[in-house]
Amino acid sequence: MLLSRYERMIAKRYLLPGRGEAFIAVVAGFSLVAVMLGVAALIVVMSVMNGFRAELFDKITGLNGHAVIQGYNGQMPNWREVVKQAKATPGITSATPLIEQPLFASYNGRVEFALIRGMTVEDINSNPTLKGKEILGKFANMKPGSEQVAIGSRLAASIGAEIGSEISIINPQGAATPFGTMFRIVKYRVAAIFEVGVYDYDKAFVIMPMEDAQTLLLLGDSVGMVEIETENADKVQDILAPLAPKVRGSGQIVDWRQMNSQLFEALSIDRIVSFVVLSLIIIVASFNIVSSLIMLVRSKTRDIAVLRTMGASRGGLMRIFMTVGTAIGTVGIAAGALLGFVILYFREYVVKFIGLVTGMNVWDPSMRFLTELPAEPDTFEVIGIIVMAFLFSFLATLYPAWKAASTDPVQVLRYE
Repeated sequence: MLLSRYERMIAKRYLLPGRGEAFIAVVAGFSLVAVMLGVAALIVVMSVMNGFRAELFDKITGLNGHAVIQGYNGQMPNWREVVKQAKATPGITSATPLIEQPLFASYNGRVEFALIRGMTVEDINSNPTLKGKEILGKFANMKPGSEQVAIGSRLAASIGAEIGSEISIINPQGAATPFGTMFRIVKYRVAAIFEVGVYDYDKAFVIMPMEDAQTLLLLGDSVGMVEIETENADKVQDILAPLAPKVRGSGQIVDWRQMNSQLFEALSIDRIVSFVVLSLIIIVASFNIVSSLIMLVRSKTRDIAVLRTMGASRGGLMRIFMTVGTAIGTVGIAAGALLGFVILYFREYVVKFIGLVTGMNVWDPSMRFLTELPAEPDTFEVIGIIVMAFLFSFLATLYPAWKAASTDPVQVLRYE
């Protein structure tokens, strides 16, 4: 929208509050602030939702893979053949034997639910989700037959265990006796305490070498499942389709969508609802721009009539008021984008401040899954938000600008 010199001069004057126009300036200021808050809220919320989904996906698939082949009755005796067939399937990057069993962990009379996870020592040390997540001790200290384990930080806090503590793993499926089945209780020394950042994992996981897990669960040489990693998580079903008939007699394939379908569907719905609700803020701000421009047109009716008699065209007047409204929206958008990125950068301090003011734990890991508030701004999404806000601001200027251009100078100046 190109403006002539006089149009730019008039638009600049109308952007600044004149004598007796304080109320119009206040309304325009509210419009600017509303646009700013709407854009900032959308950027912050959508970035947090993106970060939450990405972080949760990385953590879940990092420990559970893109899919698992679950053995029938929790056992897979021919797991080596299954691993061989999986690795030979195009699109599969790794196939890892795994044992996972819910049991109980006890220390000093405290008993908590525990999810026993048996992995090869090589997989424990190379797993990207576990690597470098030790807060005490080292995964490297665990060796097959050493009777040493690694436990999650929140499980350690719940039972009061520390490095070197001797915890008991309770397996209800023990030896049969004339008096019934006796619990199998095996003691292990804590070699490492880790924190992966997912509350449920840190609260329950007990990781041990696979050979020790086989001994604990009386599995012999069997494993419970084979974890699968693929080249593309979004195409996991297509990649695994050729493998399904080959392992049908050994186990059932379950991909990450099936394992966490409700969680990721809820996140998708929440993301859409949040976007729609927060977009209403920008729409309301656009109505504020309409109101402030209509009041400006009413207060400048005489000026508009004089300009028309001096040769100003209807198109020129429309451009003037469209520029005024669009400038308000543009400044609000720029300020909102800046505010949004500032909030994202200091988001942990913002959460702590809100918690300090309200006296509540705003980000409770037991409810939010993750221990920290994540954020992952998407460039195209941010551009989309800015374009949407600019479009709403521009559309809000059309009616007031048309009203100004439709002013009849004869009718206005007749009574002056």
